Amino acid sequence: MKVDVLLGLQWGDEGKGKIVDVLSEKYDVVARFQGGANAGHTLEINGKKHILHIIPSGIFRESTINIIGNGVIIDPFILNNEIKALYKKGVDPRKNLKISKKAHIILPTHRFLDAVYETSKGKSKIGSTLKGIGPTYTDKTARRGIRIGEIFNNDFIEKYNALKEHHFKIIESFNCKTSDFKIDGFSFDDYENKWFEAVEKIKDIEQIDSEYFINKCLDEEKSVLAEGAQGTLLDVDFGSYPFVTSSNTISAGVCSGLGVAPNKIGKIYGIVKAYCTRVGRGPFPTELFDETGKKLRDIGKEYGSTTGRERRCGWLDMVALKYSVMLDGVTDLVMTKADVLDSFETIKVCTKYNYKDKIIDFLPYEIDDDLIKPIYFDIKGWHEDITKIKSFDQAPQALLDYIKFIETQTNVPVTILSTGPDRDQTIIRG
Repeated sequence: MKVDVLLGLQWGDEGKGKIVDVLSEKYDVVARFQGGANAGHTLEINGKKHILHIIPSGIFRESTINIIGNGVIIDPFILNNEIKALYKKGVDPRKNLKISKKAHIILPTHRFLDAVYETSKGKSKIGSTLKGIGPTYTDKTARRGIRIGEIFNNDFIEKYNALKEHHFKIIESFNCKTSDFKIDGFSFDDYENKWFEAVEKIKDIEQIDSEYFINKCLDEEKSVLAEGAQGTLLDVDFGSYPFVTSSNTISAGVCSGLGVAPNKIGKIYGIVKAYCTRVGRGPFPTELFDETGKKLRDIGKEYGSTTGRERRCGWLDMVALKYSVMLDGVTDLVMTKADVLDSFETIKVCTKYNYKDKIIDFLPYEIDDDLIKPIYFDIKGWHEDITKIKSFDQAPQALLDYIKFIETQTNVPVTILSTGPDRDQTIIRG
């Protein structure tokens, strides 16, 4: 048995949570392999919306085991709030949620540092979600981080205080103090107290050596789906640096984020919106600043599930999409939010760039909106409500033509089509 992978091909917010929820019915295990609470996966089940940040999106399937992998970083306070929200909805995560002992912990001072660093950048801010992601990954690679498996150790408080003091020295060098910032509306001391309370609560969730657990599942012919966060174009190595996240969001990150060998990777589902969005700063060649961009945002309800910020909207960028498909080795494309384009007479797709007065079909090293001008290909819109169609056969021809265009450009089939936010508004081909 092999691990199938599901990840985003753009700048995040492609609808990964919904598709994982749909697919998880046929998987024994769903495992998150990177990122943290900077992710926001929105699921809609029977008209009710659920937002997850750290917990895998298969949690609403009782028979599916959900694993927070070693590549994920965890804020106990945020995780505990997610767990409490699940209890209120009648879901007991103690039954099917497990946490890797090797997952690193976000301390309150990591979030404080995140705010200090972002503020210090002034106009050069990268658009951090202020969840402490970057500082935590920094400590992980500097070999001074604290892992989930250590919360049971006698020296946990000692290690916590040592790292906290290290952070305070950095914070003081910026002439800042704890009263300068609030964390989720709390003073530092109040947040720290709630953080420690949360640490005690999450001890109720089973902690495992996830690399052994997942490989044993594969040996036993159990099906495993790896769930990514953010999107390929936010990868720390291959994204639009420095406007990226702090982890490897591409399919190769599954191996280090879960502890599975490359030869154990199976299908790779790449999720792409029928158009493009981005939250925060960074290059976005096809961004629309006109009424069309506003229309996409309004119809698509394009607001970040983690930050609440307005998403920047634009036409589909085929150059960037082909880049992501190449990096990830995508075997199956999943198109989401096609219904948002229902009322458009004409749909534009960027197929090439005018870069420094040269026509190119690849992402250059310098991805600068001032240097790149998109070259568009016009496609006829379907101008029809597709939210109630149940099969590809029922889809309007113009939509099928749009899908075919994408398949031809990427040389990858679109095997799943999302026609609305609800779990039931999903069409799986063949």
